[in-house]
Amino acid sequence: MKRIAIVYWSATGNTEAMAKAVEEGAREEGAQTEIFTSDEFTADMVEDFERIAFGCPSMGVEVLEEEEFEPMFTSVETVLGGKEIAIFGSYGWGDGQWMREWHERCLEGGINVVNDEGLIINETPDAEGLEQCKELGRQLAK
Repeated sequence: MKRIAIVYWSATGNTEAMAKAVEEGAREEGAQTEIFTSDEFTADMVEDFERIAFGCPSMGVEVLEEEEFEPMFTSVETVLGGKEIAIFGSYGWGDGQWMREWHERCLEGGINVVNDEGLIINETPDAEGLEQCKELGRQLAK
């Protein structure tokens, strides 16, 4: 049984809904999961999990949320080598540039991102979007 953390930041609830669906999908595959907001998760927790899903919406001019999520991710990215992670988030404008840049940052840091370019959903996830999130959780749990 894989032990998976789902770590997210959400202002409107869209990315939170995605995180809960990722968790549901991972549990369907038999994974043991824990869900955290970005202000609850620290670098010393990384070793407690085999895999981690990180979720953050697009903010400002398509960047990661800068007050809580970005500092947390910066603190953990140096200890993520060897872990399989997934990245996801919601957006309301733009074309997903924040996710492409986040994915590239992970690759440059030697982080193994299992879901190619990340999962992005425009605005509130509908039934299809939530299913994509569940599938991401299932993929992470395999």
